[in-house]
Amino acid sequence: MNRVWLEASINERTPIRYTPAGVPILQCTLVHRSEVIEAGVRRKVEMTVSAVVAGELSGLLASYELGQLANFIGFLAPRNQKTHTLIFHITELQEIHKD
Repeated sequence: MNRVWLEASINERTPIRYTPAGVPILQCTLVHRSEVIEAGVRRKVEMTVSAVVAGELSGLLASYELGQLANFIGFLAPRNQKTHTLIFHITELQEIHKD
């Protein structure tokens, strides 16, 4: 199974573009910061993730503020057929409300 759930903030994003078939596409960079336990040791994790969202969800992501924290759910796939570099394909968004 290839499923990723990442709590992150939106660091950068491109304007929405359209495929020749008319599908809206938005590319963005997400920033994740957390602490995890690995082999019994606390580890700080900070990373930047390249991501893409297609379809109606691209309009929703375009409305989010830069720096806004959200849950991003999707899958990993190669950026293209010539490279093994991965890109996170967002298929679901969950806004996080901090009180």
